[in-house]
Amino acid sequence: MTGMRGIAGNTPLATPRLLPWRTQPGWPLSVALLGFPLWWILGLANVVLLVMTVPMAVTLWRRRGTLVAPGGFGVWLFFLVWVMLGVLVLWADAPFAEPGGGASRLLVYGWRLAWYFSFTVVLLYIGNLSEHDLPSGRIGKLLGFMFVVTTVGGLIGSFFPSIQLTSPVEMALPAGLAENSFVRDIVHPKVADVESILGFDQARPMAPFAYANTWGAAYAFFLPYFLLTWVVRAGTGRRVVAFAILAASLWPVVYSLNRGLWAALGVMGLFGVVKLLQVGGPRVIAWTAGMAAVGAIVVALSPLPGLVQDRLENPHSNNRRTLLAEETTRSALTGSPVVGFGSTRNVQGDLGQVAGGAQVGCKACESPPLGTQGHLWLLLFANGLVGTVAFCAFFTLRFFRHWRDRGAYSLAGCAVLIACGLFMITYDMVEVPLYTVMIAVALMWRARRDARGGPASRPFARGLTAGTPR
Repeated sequence: MTGMRGIAGNTPLATPRLLPWRTQPGWPLSVALLGFPLWWILGLANVVLLVMTVPMAVTLWRRRGTLVAPGGFGVWLFFLVWVMLGVLVLWADAPFAEPGGGASRLLVYGWRLAWYFSFTVVLLYIGNLSEHDLPSGRIGKLLGFMFVVTTVGGLIGSFFPSIQLTSPVEMALPAGLAENSFVRDIVHPKVADVESILGFDQARPMAPFAYANTWGAAYAFFLPYFLLTWVVRAGTGRRVVAFAILAASLWPVVYSLNRGLWAALGVMGLFGVVKLLQVGGPRVIAWTAGMAAVGAIVVALSPLPGLVQDRLENPHSNNRRTLLAEETTRSALTGSPVVGFGSTRNVQGDLGQVAGGAQVGCKACESPPLGTQGHLWLLLFANGLVGTVAFCAFFTLRFFRHWRDRGAYSLAGCAVLIACGLFMITYDMVEVPLYTVMIAVALMWRARRDARGGPASRPFARGLTAGTPR
């Protein structure tokens, strides 16, 4: 591996001294993603992603003198600092929330903070590895593999929704900790939630993730990379398999009744068609038009139009979500509008008795905590207006840096950012979804830098502000 060099100067990136096992650059991503189904069964899926941040961080530290950062990275670092300030208000009483709070609040706060640091490390790690060291195609294939895993999990959740496992990690934890609802969601493998939305029990797939909405976000975020590595840049045999997987994936997408996912796929598809028509030649235009026509026919002949109509006539959680968002906003703006409250809080009362309060066997009837049911509301409640603006500003800046780029990974990344913007209103996205979004940002940043013939970003210490286009 002596031929591997960094993107700046002649500093070697990976040597036997830096990576004693002589593994290829990017191995932490391979360990986390290729092994994801196994880690999920063991109750370790999210933990392994966090643990794999450590060797990435070690690699960055070893070559800290030549690190580069994307434009606007200073905004993201400011957001991290603001999140850390939240520890000072963790036990402050929030308006309309239950007073007091135990040590578990620090656990939830620490979990989210660890993920934010993980997002930061994976961004810099991929961005500071050259295309020669860690090809974008290899990362794209890992994300495409995760789409296959997501599809299989969705099908299992759709047809066998009652499957639940007691993971080894769950068995090893002390009883009090294992029974904590937050910890249980992380370590207890479950393939689906069953809800009565249209008047009968309906499975909402979640495997191999902790929540049904996480499954929806993962499907949308992994899809562009599956299309890129299994369809666009694949042989005939692989394409045939890919179309079979896509067809199978439509079952959990349609019957999960996930309106957020439906909307995101529609907007992503529209963006993709417009961009391909804009940058492609006659062959690409013809291929895009043909695929769009086939997609429209499939949708028209599928149960989706009828289910969409039924879903719109049965809003189910709309009132609860609206009331929760209003209560979250009122609490944050009246109690701590600048720094927020550090983490979520349990609602005082039963949120206007919209769902009748908590009931045995009806988790959806219980009032969710303030700062949930949408990452936007988490940001506002936990990190205040300042933290919310900083978070949104970073990803908005990255989108507008790349939305005119013609590269395949820029197109895929912008589609992911569009879906992310839509999901923020209704999905809690810490963990795998935002981890994937940051990988998408890193791939776009690196592609633009390489297209310009070198490290178009400034060294890390000076690259914290958006000085030159990059």
